[in-house]
Amino acid sequence: MTDLLQMRALMVDAANAPLRLASIDRPVPAAGQVLVRIVASGVNPLDGKIRSGQAAHARQPLPAVLGMDLAGTVEALGEGVSGWKPGDEVYAMATGIGGAPGSLAEYAVVDARLLARKPVNLSMREAAGLPLVLITAWEGLVDRARVRAGQKVLIHGGAGGVGHVAVQIARAFGAEVFATGSARQQGIIEGLGATFIDYRQSSVEDYVAEYTAGEGFDIVYDTVGGETLDASFKAARLYHGHVVSCLGWGQHSLAPLSFRGATYSGVFTLLPLLTGQGREHHGEILGEAARLIEAGRLKPILDPRRFTLQTAETAHELLLSGAAQGRLVIEI
Repeated sequence: MTDLLQMRALMVDAANAPLRLASIDRPVPAAGQVLVRIVASGVNPLDGKIRSGQAAHARQPLPAVLGMDLAGTVEALGEGVSGWKPGDEVYAMATGIGGAPGSLAEYAVVDARLLARKPVNLSMREAAGLPLVLITAWEGLVDRARVRAGQKVLIHGGAGGVGHVAVQIARAFGAEVFATGSARQQGIIEGLGATFIDYRQSSVEDYVAEYTAGEGFDIVYDTVGGETLDASFKAARLYHGHVVSCLGWGQHSLAPLSFRGATYSGVFTLLPLLTGQGREHHGEILGEAARLIEAGRLKPILDPRRFTLQTAETAHELLLSGAAQGRLVIEI
């Protein structure tokens, strides 16, 4: 019989080491925390970077349990927690950062401020594929750029993790949305309701001229980084354009942006987990987004393949190879 004080978890012992299934101590919620029984754990590119030892900004030393996104049920409450009860279905980006054990485990303790109620029309698997990309997209479009009806919004990487959610959020707020991608992603982007732009065939000048009469887009969200952020500066609307990037970590010339009289914001979604400040806002974002999801205006695209703790290595291989056909989720 399994020790009730133990749980199964996937460990990474060192950089580039294989995932190892282990029995470890089941956590106990402290004051302000909730013990969540995890049903599904989302897989993110940052998990791969942490595993390879290339994500110092995540402050997640190895050995560690990986995994930031989760969906599950409330198991127990720490002192001072209200508003939750055992059995409540929740989702969150709440683990696997800053030294906290991740969500590739049967249980995790979570700061109650980071939790939100799982949308009723999503499965646990679907909900686990959303939190990080949803919060990242929301912080850029809603918090920073103040997206609204009547605007023209350009999403770079519209078929990607953050990108496909950003397209749906911008449309839900009434914006006209355009999204870049490769030719093979055209169907996905158009299926989300955005105008497709093949970045390999059209220059910035071409699509700015075609879709905005040379004025530029009201909001440009760069989810790719590098040269794509440089292109974003050239695509912003004269005087009032706003560029947002969740990967603005390189060296860039601000001259194209300045010459258009436009503005820029960076998004660093991990900040509340690392600093402890603003955690309640992450929970609020997921709660607000749940209303859009339940209204049928937002849904994740998941890779159709199913994974468990025993086959999680395959999911990580797909992540690293770029062969995933949507968000990857591991069912616990």
